Amino acid sequence: MTDARYLKRTILKSTVTSNILPEGSRNLRIYLPPGYNEILSYPVIYCQDGEDFFNFGRIATTAQELILDEGIEPFIIVGVDVDKSVRTSEYSPDGLKHQAYVDFFVEELLPYIEEHYPVRTTPEERVLAGDSLGGTVSLHIALQNPDLFTKVMSMSGAFYGASQNIVATLGDLEWLDIFMIVGLQEEAYETDTGVYNFVQLNREMKHLLEERDAKIFYEEKDGRHQWGFWQKEVPAAIRYFIPEG
Repeated sequence: MTDARYLKRTILKSTVTSNILPEGSRNLRIYLPPGYNEILSYPVIYCQDGEDFFNFGRIATTAQELILDEGIEPFIIVGVDVDKSVRTSEYSPDGLKHQAYVDFFVEELLPYIEEHYPVRTTPEERVLAGDSLGGTVSLHIALQNPDLFTKVMSMSGAFYGASQNIVATLGDLEWLDIFMIVGLQEEAYETDTGVYNFVQLNREMKHLLEERDAKIFYEEKDGRHQWGFWQKEVPAAIRYFIPEG
């Protein structure tokens, strides 16, 4: 039975208005750690696919466990929801809505969170997290804004040709620290744009990043392209970025 302490989570729902996104706003869900105090300051993890990260990735419950039982430093989680019908367009670097989403993230979402919550504001204290194309857009937000983001958590990142081509043009990336995991049973996964070998895509991206001196944690494990696999890896990914208190 799950310890009741893990389920007594504080998760707030909020909406940030936007002059950049055509719909004019974006829904958020925000996890506040046990013992939350507005006069303190906290590291922050920004999750793409916010609803899925909370519901299927169980990231808030995992955070409770790590903070209460393992002494991980308390941190805030911001889940950014997405309309699945435009997800590829927003998250893929060659998508029609991609740049607008990146601009919204940096120019509107980040200031909103930092105005309303005591999150730390140095690149070392911010983590971008995502699964599949969520991992892709997290990487590209960081690549465009290394002064704001240096840490990326990628669960089976969808590093298609457009992403690889962009990284191939870049110089030194020693400032980037990326956690990459991919499932060995993701060799022929069907997406809305075709069938891809995610293992090969992640190996290729790892090679490109290594060539540019990025700091990389990389692991291939038994698993499929689904939350049943990623959920189990969330604790290790958090431990990688958030230190013990």
